[in-house]
Amino acid sequence: MAKVKVKQEEALSIKFSHQMGPGDQRVFDLYFYLPTEMGIGSHTLDEEDYYHSSILGRRSYYSKGLHLPLVQSRFVSLNKRTLEEFRLYLNLFAYQFAVAIETDAKELQQNTDTSEFYPALDELCDVVTQLFKKFRRNEPNDPKWKSYFEHADNYLSWFCEQQLLKTLARSPRSADYSDVKEKVLNLCCSENHYREQECKYNSLQTQLDANRISNKMLLLRRLIQQGVVLKEELKPLGVGLKKFVTGVATGLVMLVVSALIIKAQGFFNGLTLTLLLTLAVIYGFREIFKEDFRNAMWRFIQRGRPRWSRILRDTTTQTVVAKQLVWLEFMRSQDIPKAVSDIMKQRHSQNKVDSEVLHYRIATKVTNKPFEADYSQIQEQVNFSLVPFARHLERGKAKIYKETEGNISNESVERRYQVNLVAVLRDGKQEPEYARFKVTMNRSSIIDIHESKLPDNVQPFRLESDELLPEVVSHSNPHT
Repeated sequence: MAKVKVKQEEALSIKFSHQMGPGDQRVFDLYFYLPTEMGIGSHTLDEEDYYHSSILGRRSYYSKGLHLPLVQSRFVSLNKRTLEEFRLYLNLFAYQFAVAIETDAKELQQNTDTSEFYPALDELCDVVTQLFKKFRRNEPNDPKWKSYFEHADNYLSWFCEQQLLKTLARSPRSADYSDVKEKVLNLCCSENHYREQECKYNSLQTQLDANRISNKMLLLRRLIQQGVVLKEELKPLGVGLKKFVTGVATGLVMLVVSALIIKAQGFFNGLTLTLLLTLAVIYGFREIFKEDFRNAMWRFIQRGRPRWSRILRDTTTQTVVAKQLVWLEFMRSQDIPKAVSDIMKQRHSQNKVDSEVLHYRIATKVTNKPFEADYSQIQEQVNFSLVPFARHLERGKAKIYKETEGNISNESVERRYQVNLVAVLRDGKQEPEYARFKVTMNRSSIIDIHESKLPDNVQPFRLESDELLPEVVSHSNPHT
């Protein structure tokens, strides 16, 4: 059974991730039920703009056996490999190390419980220290190999320092865990000294300029992604068809306009001021309705068609790993699959409100050939930002009054909205699997994501929770 990970990524974003193997054919659908009171629909939210600005994804190689001891033993044996193999496995280790630290740091930053935050931060600090020792113990001597190692080492040292400092800056206030804070700060100082004084990875000018160091590290991150993150070639579909529709719409409008002009000329004798005014009105109406008519035709023809295609390539060999088709559109109620409608009908009567349905679908066909470097799977992660939704929401203006011992006090309350989300996953010719979530949000953040119960006749798909860093290092987070 397929596994799908669902989690809140940022204050206003949700991330879905899943893995696919060679030969897999998978269709993944998401139905966002947006209450009408939110004011979001095809007239206020352009699907193409939302796709390019708020749906971000990454596809990369993934292996189920990426436990840290296994990764480390694989890295130790690199001296017997070629330079290209060394670089590939080095990038694999460094990339997943960085992503795992980033994932754990984000989870920690969302934890406001002091008794849980600082022990977890202490454990994360120990894991980082242990990994750096093992990683640097296997530094190669060959200058050709050493340059790749230094790039990865420089980036990992800087990135881990930044993540730990960022986490500490957002930590809940407490005077009881000063030893943990000091431990984290000592590790950050140690890494900074290692980078800048012992190894001299970065020049003094780069160290003193935040823009230069940030851009350099961005470049190093791209270097360690080489061979791990798949290259994406995105192409919009229906470009020629849209031009054809534009031509047909213009032709039909001109046909009507020409008929009106001929009739007006027959009605008025000669070139008169009245005829000129009539022609001006006809051309004015043409400009008003031409765009609306063209857009209506295009929406009718485009309904149910994929909007984009994507080819995923291995960045090292340039071979095609997978092909994808992507849909994104507001759906009419009559076009929604019956199973999805049945799931939504199960809601409590007070929650049955009119909604606009935004549908996202991605269909993937993975090549039958084995992946490079003995990878067993590829992983896809898609991050949906709800910021464009939040822009349409009202701020809370209401107040709740209460009386206490003869005194009247009030408290401001925020306006919250509930977005229902139905996920559908289908592998090949197997039966579809479903899941439903209730996303409670306001203008500033997602308050809660809760999985809801499905009808008895609907098959749920298994959700996989994120593993902890000490056990499994998994891929995370260009565009979907």
